[in-house]
Amino acid sequence: MAAQISAHKTTAFTNPPNYALTSHRLRRTLHASTKQPIVLVACGSFNPITYHHLRMFEIAKDFIRQNTDFEIVGGYLSPVSDEYKKAGLVNAHHRVKMCTLATEQESTWLMVDSWEALQNYQRTAVVLDHLDYEINAVLGGVSTRDGGHRNVQIMLLAGADLISTMSEPGVWSHDDLDNILGRHGAFVIERTGAALDQAIDSLAHWRNNIFPIAQLVANDVSSTKVRLFFRRGLSVQYLLPASVIDYIEQNNLYPDDGLCTEKDKDKGRESGEADMTSSESSNVRGTLGKEMTRLSTN
Repeated sequence: MAAQISAHKTTAFTNPPNYALTSHRLRRTLHASTKQPIVLVACGSFNPITYHHLRMFEIAKDFIRQNTDFEIVGGYLSPVSDEYKKAGLVNAHHRVKMCTLATEQESTWLMVDSWEALQNYQRTAVVLDHLDYEINAVLGGVSTRDGGHRNVQIMLLAGADLISTMSEPGVWSHDDLDNILGRHGAFVIERTGAALDQAIDSLAHWRNNIFPIAQLVANDVSSTKVRLFFRRGLSVQYLLPASVIDYIEQNNLYPDDGLCTEKDKDKGRESGEADMTSSESSNVRGTLGKEMTRLSTN
């Protein structure tokens, strides 16, 4: 099981000031020379990053090891730019920092790429092409144990909710879909409430490059819910790394206002993260409202 591999692009990209690709955990030598090296990339708001985001990479790693001829040599989180203008989006500097804290303290192989976050809004296809250029053209790809050289395939890691938007007419351009799914390929983690099979059926042209992955343990933690918990003054312990919680509290990123008026309705826009539908958000607010009422009367 392998994606259709295409030659990497050689076009140089404009970088933000003082930008350099984080590569300290990028493995430069393949363990098995017969396998295709890949890097997983998750694009999204990460507002804030949660354990669910990190868990997606581990789920994909298990699937890839057991079911494909790929070998992972690295993984990146790419936070979206402030220019995305999503409601409640905290500054990119903070989101990059939170992702860095999470990956450095909770993972041995994940990294953060700030290229997308620290400039104007960039399409997902361009983000993947940029990493392709940095890893293959600038760094020279990876080596094999017998002295050979291999280019790295850059592949998108996404949730089923994002892939569902790709199947909606007019949301994504055909050229971008052909680049993301045809040239790069994608691993898709199922998510509660998302019709993954139906979405993939609508993307049949690229079916061989889309790898659906089942969640063996259901996890519906989302950044939307975490922000709501912060604003209601509820505990978020064990939903996201302790270092991230400390950073949020130190910088007062999601202040407790006793109310939650934020609704994430961005499924129709191209982004790496579609946290929760408006109906789910209403359900969470209703549940929290009942809980707060119960606590106040006891």
